[in-house]
Amino acid sequence: MLTLLDRYIARHVMEGIFIVLLVLVGLFTFFSFIEEVDDIGKASYGLQQAISYVLWQVPLQIYELFPTSALLGSLIALGTLANNSELTVMRASGMSITRIAFSVLKVGLLLTLFAMLMGETLAPYGEQQARVMRSLAQSDQDRMVFQTRYGFWARDGADFINIRAILPDGGFSDISLYRLQADTLQPEMLIRARTAYYENEQWVLHEVTRNVFTETGVQREFLPHLAWTALLNPDLVRMVVIRPNKLSSVGLYSYITYLRHSGQQTQRYELALWQRLSYPLVSITMILLAIPFVFGSLRSVTVGQRIMVGALLGIGFHMLNQAAANMGLVYHFPPFISALLPPILFIGLAFVLMRRVF
Repeated sequence: MLTLLDRYIARHVMEGIFIVLLVLVGLFTFFSFIEEVDDIGKASYGLQQAISYVLWQVPLQIYELFPTSALLGSLIALGTLANNSELTVMRASGMSITRIAFSVLKVGLLLTLFAMLMGETLAPYGEQQARVMRSLAQSDQDRMVFQTRYGFWARDGADFINIRAILPDGGFSDISLYRLQADTLQPEMLIRARTAYYENEQWVLHEVTRNVFTETGVQREFLPHLAWTALLNPDLVRMVVIRPNKLSSVGLYSYITYLRHSGQQTQRYELALWQRLSYPLVSITMILLAIPFVFGSLRSVTVGQRIMVGALLGIGFHMLNQAAANMGLVYHFPPFISALLPPILFIGLAFVLMRRVF
């Protein structure tokens, strides 16, 4: 009996979450496409490339929108059951509110694991493919930029540039410049620099090692600064930069390790890593918040009012999450505190509301 009711509740909750997720992803995809319309016509970036760009980002949107969809979908599904008096019949048959909540949490946990799997695999890959495709389509053949696990690679005529990291102040770190001979494609020069900054429409390299390849050998010299005029604009490189919150947990951990070894700041990336690790807690918290609002004072309200309540809760959580993250970066709080504080506060709110119901 209870198993059948568990499946019935799980099916309705799953349908509600899928419907809300489909609507939200569709809206965000449409708005993303509208933003890309202005760029259609740049170089070889056409309608097909714009559509491909927004479609590659769909897995990431599913991952990011799932917690909100879980809240709204659970509210709608349970609210529909409450309005049809089905929840009342279930309770009269001996099914407790705790049992109903457990049934909702089981399907929520299953969908959360699916969203996490997508966020660790398809979402980062799709985001990288989207940005690489967009960069190549909007760039001419002499200036192409793309990102790999070894940093950012760019072509500027006969020069090939590797940038391992982009600094918070807009500079580049660990730069390698390879210059090839135009006719033979043999290496002509190798320049390595610790940092580089774009000043007065040219690059200024710092702590430079320059190797010039000649027929008799390699001439090496060390320079404190070196001006390098190039067509490569830093905005072109930043266009393919994937923000920390769009990287996978493995990618974030690897990048944090690299930044630590090179003596650079890691707080932004540590915060993004902890936010990813807290993703299951966030999703479960959103589902828990839906339960007391269905069995509590809002059990007789309309579906539209429930959607409004869910939207306000989602906006409130997003604002608190952004505020905690920004304050943590400004005041140098431990990243795990900034990441875990919002879901812990909201899960506390959910338990307070559920105690009133139970």
